Amino acid sequence: MTAPPIGGPGLAQVRRVCTDVPGPRSRDLADRRNAALPAGLTSAAGVYVAAAGGGVVVDVDGNSFIDLGSGIAVTTVGNSAPAVVSRAAAQLAQYIHTCFLATPYEPYIEVAETLNRLAPGNHEKRTALFNTGSEAVENAVKYARAATGRSAVVVFDHAFHGRSLLTMTMTAKNQPYKHGFGPFAPEVYRAPMAYAYRWPSPQNCAAEAFDQFAQLVDSQIGADAVACVVVEPIQGEGGFIVPAEGFLRSVADFCRERGILLVADEIQTGIARTGAWFASEHDGLVPDLLTTAKGLAGGLPLAAVTGRADVMDAAHLGGIGGTYSGNPVACAAALGVFDEINDHQLINRARDIGDRMVSELQSIAATTDVIGEIRGRGAMIAAELVLPGTREPHRDAVAALTRHCQRNGVLTLTAGTFGNVLRFLPPLTISDALLTEAFGVVREGFAAL
Repeated sequence: MTAPPIGGPGLAQVRRVCTDVPGPRSRDLADRRNAALPAGLTSAAGVYVAAAGGGVVVDVDGNSFIDLGSGIAVTTVGNSAPAVVSRAAAQLAQYIHTCFLATPYEPYIEVAETLNRLAPGNHEKRTALFNTGSEAVENAVKYARAATGRSAVVVFDHAFHGRSLLTMTMTAKNQPYKHGFGPFAPEVYRAPMAYAYRWPSPQNCAAEAFDQFAQLVDSQIGADAVACVVVEPIQGEGGFIVPAEGFLRSVADFCRERGILLVADEIQTGIARTGAWFASEHDGLVPDLLTTAKGLAGGLPLAAVTGRADVMDAAHLGGIGGTYSGNPVACAAALGVFDEINDHQLINRARDIGDRMVSELQSIAATTDVIGEIRGRGAMIAAELVLPGTREPHRDAVAALTRHCQRNGVLTLTAGTFGNVLRFLPPLTISDALLTEAFGVVREGFAAL
């Protein structure tokens, strides 16, 4: 059996398809998987990974795919980035775990200090670390409830906030996230999102959506019962929906006037993905609480809640925590992520990648009538596909394009409440040449439709 290729940035940056996709070894692993894992655990691609780095993923059959997904926005600085590997390896050699609740350690504090400095706003901040995005969002709600003495939580249509009981309740989409898993958590209310492409009067979307949100809070719930409003500055799983201009500012002002805390869920958008440290910056938002995960530790499980010191200090002693929360190896990896972003100017690179992807998609859109809208920010761009001449979701086109890309050496992701959005989240270490080649395959896929 041939040894797997070495991963990381030293991996050959080429697209190569040398077997059927999936190949024989991936099919063998799929058989083993089916015998060992429950059916509910699905995977978008049927290829099994041997190595990854830069802008490519190599499977166990030797096929090399251009990566336009980054493990769903996790390997933002590239897979096995040097600073991440070196810091994590050094930490592994010192100690792997002690539990911060029992015997604390410096890497946790360093990550917290960095996030406090980077998060929007000049106010005093605190950060607590967790393992997953769901944990971060759930703990942000706990902080908000403790600080306000209120219980209600307001979220939005098309939102995704996680898979725990509370965050699953906060998530909008039923299938596959919620179906059959109820009953759900109480005191969660849903408002319309300012989704201009699907709003009856797009030019009035921000104002009308805000009016409906305000009426829900004031008339149906009661503002004095609402602990927090939780919103993604760009909705991820919902289809990379960028709220209509002015909507988020209006929501933020409304919350401030009524003593409601604003929580920005930046699990998918944070840590340089959108061409800023946080997507909130694009709208001039200064959230009371902000959650991060995905790109935070370069692939190791780490999440955070960063927020106003008075809010974060409101929880009683011992009320927040977890055995693995803020694992020292994951913290070291996060410090490596910060190094990579700063040393290689990856925030600027995210903007450049976004400009290139939008240009490619606009060029493709000129040749087809199935692209309804191109949207996103930085290296977080999507195309919503529709039946020609309508705004009806075109799920079949997304499925066909995904199959075409995979069979021709490009890994893409889908999204959207209606399953009709093709989303692109390349690592910020991808080369211009690979990006151009990947969109050449995407272009061929649209032509084949």
